[in-house]
This record gives sequence, C-alpha cells and structure tokens, in this order.
Amino acid sequence: MARIAFIGLGNMGGPMAGNLAKAGHTVTGFDLSPAALDAARARGVSVAADVAEAVKDAEVVITMLPSGKHVVAATQGLFAAAPKGTLFIDSSTIDVASARVFHEAGKTAGHETVDAPVSGGVGGAEAGTLTFMCGGAPETFAKAEPLLVLMGKKIVHCGDAGAGQAAKICNNMILGISMIGVCEAFVLGEKLGLSHQALYDVASTSSGQCWSLTSYCPVPGPLPASPANRGYAPGFAAALMLKDLKLSQEAAGQAGAATALGAAASDLYAAFEADGNAGKDFSGIIEWIRTRAG
Repeated sequence: MARIAFIGLGNMGGPMAGNLAKAGHTVTGFDLSPAALDAARARGVSVAADVAEAVKDAEVVITMLPSGKHVVAATQGLFAAAPKGTLFIDSSTIDVASARVFHEAGKTAGHETVDAPVSGGVGGAEAGTLTFMCGGAPETFAKAEPLLVLMGKKIVHCGDAGAGQAAKICNNMILGISMIGVCEAFVLGEKLGLSHQALYDVASTSSGQCWSLTSYCPVPGPLPASPANRGYAPGFAAALMLKDLKLSQEAAGQAGAATALGAAASDLYAAFEADGNAGKDFSGIIEWIRTRAG
C-alpha cells in the first residue's frame, strides 16, 4: 500500500481521495476549505495542517486544483517539500503550457510526473468510474496506472508531457459543441410539436446519437438520472464547461487550428454564464436557448 498525499479535496478530489483510502492506501489530504476537509475525513482520509505536512512522507502526490496558475504555484512548494523521487500526478484540467511547466519543474526537482485530467464529473468521481487522460513518460505512466484504476474505469496514455491535457481539451470541446446541438434540436422539436420522448427515441438510435443525448439528455423524462430531472443541479457546472472551452480556444490560437464551432460554443456558454447561470449544469443551456428563440 502506498502513502499518498492528495491536494485539493473539492467535489472531485474528495471522492477520488476517498476511493484510494477505501482501497487500503494511506491517504493524507489538504484543502483550503474546512468543509472539504470534514468531508474527506468522513471518507477515511487523514487531514494535514498544511501542504508541507501532507507531502513530507508521501510516495505519491495527487493534485486536483482549479487552474494552471494554481498548479504551477502550488507544485513549486510541493516539489520542494516532498521526498526526492516522489511520483506527482496532476488531475487538474489546465492549459497545455502549464502542464509542460509542471513536468519540467518536477524533473528539475528530481520527481516523476504525469498529467492526468479526468472526465466523468462528480458522479464518476463518487463511483470510481472516471476516464483518465494521461501524459508523461511511459515508465512513469506505468507507475501511476495502478492507482488511477482505483478511481477510474478507463485509463489512457495519450503521449508525452501535456498530452493528457491536450486530449481533455479536445474532448470537452466536442462535448460543449454537441450539447448545444442537442439542445437546439430539442427546442426546434418543441416548436414543431414533437414530444421530447419521440425525438429522443428517434435520435438516440439513429445518426443523431451522441453522449450529450444518450447519457446526459438535457430535457426531463427520457433519462431519469440526467440533471434535467433535478432542476439542472450541476453534475458539470456551466462555469467549468466555459473554462474548458476557453482553454480549447487558447490552444487553437497557439496551434493555428481552425475551430469555428468551438469558438461559437465558447461564446454561447460565456453569454449563458453572464446571465447568471455559472452554477447550473452545462446542459441547462437549453433553457437559455429557449429564451433566445422567444
């Protein structure tokens, strides 16, 4: 069993750390939120007074932080406080450039590093069914994988440093675009007199089929587990979708890639958030689309 430090115990990190503790690992966590620390304790995670205490005896350090600047700033101190040769796994969703800074700084400090952002939302974190998209040296990924399988059901090595973040950004651009398409189709269907169930039954078994429809349907009824049946309480908040779409557009600009639909999706989610919907599930954009349609 490994000694693991887990930094960032929020809606995603808390359940992930809990699953590692449930598997028998010694997990010590830290978060700035007292509520997050209390929830982690209830999941079997020991709580440290600060990050230095959390990582001082760690064999593995996992971070789940809000943005690239947080990862770069936090890991500077973590790299100095952790024993030499510690395996660092960053599961935050950040820009590719920051991920590469993380890898380079870790190497300089004598550590091994993997960028391993996740897909699957809070439900996936709770159930241990996340998808991990990983970047780093193959031999380092091989060391991380036995721990990742305790938190996820699909673990993919995408390539060298930063490749995990690149895959996450591309995947979530697809997700944002497809959700808007599904929402617009349901709003059009309403205008044309189609029931939600009829459109779902057709599109879910024909060429309109996609994850946004068949796993996360944005209207109440067809999928009882979708946020549409809970007033769009967030499984994946609109603010997080907008963050990922902005990352995709930043990456597209740097790489010289044409992503017209990604840019349009980013603009639509920015407008949705600006209207006070940052905390709603991203599928709740269907309500905003209805308003635009009059």
